[in-house]
Amino acid sequence: MVNTNKVVGRKEEIHTLKEMLSSKQAEFLAIYGRRRVGKTFLIRNFFEKKDVLFFDVTGSKDGPMADQIKHFTIQIGKIFYQGATLKAGKNWDETFEILTKAIDSKNDNKKIVLFFDEFPWMETKNSRLIQNLAYYWNQHWSRNNKIKLIICGSSASWIISKIINNKGGLHNRLTRKIHLTPYNLAETKQYLHSLGVKLNNEQILQLYMVMGGIPYYLSKVEKGRSAAQNIDKLAFRRKSFLLGEFENLFSSLFVDHEIYIKIIRIIAGYRYGIGQEELLKKMGTALHGEGGVKKLKDLQDTNFIMSFKPHFNTKRGIYYKVIDQYILFYFAWVEPIKDTLLEKSFSGQYWEKMHESPSWNSWAGYTFESICYEHVNEIRAALELTPTAVPNTWRKMTKKGSKEEGAQIDLLFDRDDDSITICEIKYTELPFSIDKKYAAELKNKMAVFSEATRTKKQLFLSFISASGLKKSIYSEDMVDSIVTLNDLYN
Repeated sequence: MVNTNKVVGRKEEIHTLKEMLSSKQAEFLAIYGRRRVGKTFLIRNFFEKKDVLFFDVTGSKDGPMADQIKHFTIQIGKIFYQGATLKAGKNWDETFEILTKAIDSKNDNKKIVLFFDEFPWMETKNSRLIQNLAYYWNQHWSRNNKIKLIICGSSASWIISKIINNKGGLHNRLTRKIHLTPYNLAETKQYLHSLGVKLNNEQILQLYMVMGGIPYYLSKVEKGRSAAQNIDKLAFRRKSFLLGEFENLFSSLFVDHEIYIKIIRIIAGYRYGIGQEELLKKMGTALHGEGGVKKLKDLQDTNFIMSFKPHFNTKRGIYYKVIDQYILFYFAWVEPIKDTLLEKSFSGQYWEKMHESPSWNSWAGYTFESICYEHVNEIRAALELTPTAVPNTWRKMTKKGSKEEGAQIDLLFDRDDDSITICEIKYTELPFSIDKKYAAELKNKMAVFSEATRTKKQLFLSFISASGLKKSIYSEDMVDSIVTLNDLYN
């Protein structure tokens, strides 16, 4: 029988919650992460099964303060007073006082878990929510070793700036924090199997290319259907889930969400990333400077983009790449035909037919690269490198008309044994074949890298190929190691 109420993976997070619960002091935890990543499910699943008094309340998006307080007070009556109706306070100070008296009314030794879900939504203009939370934590709740306070929200930037990095009354008050990230491939496979979806590694990869490791998206996958059939149903029907999710995703996280969409759209247009200086210029004068940098940090905190410094290229500053698989899929495949999809559904085999197109091959290759960047630990292990081997990318761009040759290194590991492993990433359905022409390109790429970086380290060439590598005189001569799709699941 399929158990849909079981938490899959999350071992470190569950360990943190166990330590928190068994602690003999008051605890204050902040948990944040991308929308749909499973924050609420994790907390509820863990604490609802424990012998604790679990106070669970959720903020209302765009709800006025009076409504937020009303819902909060109803929950106090329900959890602490067997459903009794309580008079709501006029503000958060009175409301937290009502909660404090309710806590004090419990004379047993049972732990009390206060779970404030979507807490950023509770903060309305002039509500003084944070100031009052700080007062009641410092003055009352932190002195009660039965209390375990959990602040949760999908707006990662809000949680980080207002709670984790608070400069006021909550400064350094957190005792623990959890940044909940999407599943990797192995966890995705485990999760799908827990739902009765028994697909092989290649099929799961195809789903991952579209949804990433977002549990809620993956929960929509139906057993008995192939990856392509599921994607057709979830993305290319008139009222399909992945069609409408994009607007919900951004509007639920950011007040001025159109600006964030504009920013991430620019970044998504650069396969190998875009430099911060160039990006800020493209964002326009209104977002130039600190405002633009803050919004980039917001997108990074929400796991939509990543920042990096290309290897041996520190003078050029920070670069950004989109790493959210769903967003990349939406821009490439759904948005261009969104108006058509809103009017009518496509035939059930639309996505399967797209597999035969050159644009699909190009997109799949790009997407597989981004998935490899998310699985550098698995790749490092497969290459038998030490944890100190630093992953990075490298690119040499040349000016138009220049006689110099440019080159792009998909992934490299700078090792502490005076060596560098250079990785070529390829996504093909059959084992990749290195022919004479491609072998010459590889030799030239490594020569350009050596000359441009002036490195004296030993260079090793590795292939990360989804379907492996076809043996040939060139592969035998040039390739030192191979990582396959199956290695990414370890």
